[in-house]
Amino acid sequence: MTQHYIIGDVHGEYQTLLTLISQLPKNAELIFVGDLIDRGDESREVVEFVRQNDYRVIMGNHEAFMIRYGEAFIAAVSQGQQPDMNNVWTFAGGIETLRSYDLIEGHYTIINDSQALKNLQNDIDWMKSLPLYLELVYPINRRKVVISHASIGDFWHLRHTKPDDFSFYALSNRHPPSSQSPIFNIYGHTVVPDVVITDSYVSLDTGCGKDREAKLSAFCIEAGEVVSVQIS
Repeated sequence: MTQHYIIGDVHGEYQTLLTLISQLPKNAELIFVGDLIDRGDESREVVEFVRQNDYRVIMGNHEAFMIRYGEAFIAAVSQGQQPDMNNVWTFAGGIETLRSYDLIEGHYTIINDSQALKNLQNDIDWMKSLPLYLELVYPINRRKVVISHASIGDFWHLRHTKPDDFSFYALSNRHPPSSQSPIFNIYGHTVVPDVVITDSYVSLDTGCGKDREAKLSAFCIEAGEVVSVQIS
């Protein structure tokens, strides 16, 4: 039986991701909760690796930042203009991401490289296709398993009736689901010291890319197993 391992926020820590994957079963199916990018030094390498292996990925708030502000950056630089660097993405780790695409040197020196801009746009186009959540057939505690970036267990009912509100919670909510949640929600986004497992959710973001002493973690749906590695 194929085992599904859900991987928490990577945040550009490519070497740590490779270390984690080396400790998982070779035939495991990997699913990422989003926030592949920003803060770490190798965001481009993380995205390239995930895309080459056709792993499933959920949209994270950092992917949403890159879509919005990355395209504005591309438009400005392509026209020979100074891009606006005073935005939430650059302050949240976008500088490191742009540096990984060879579009920034040092701290704020912009590089107008047409191929590098195309590489960034190509990955942005891929990110636009990422879903807000993924439903799995496999149940836990008699609840449908749903993977998202942020906690959506208490907002599941909004996905069809109020999609804009649901999207906001799926990308940014930091409150864990209640025990009355109709789904078993596996998510990242909010940093916890160790993976939290309850009857209604798993909270997976153990700080990778945000703290040099933190970890990157994965949760196996079938076995209930947690695998964590320190940042490389």
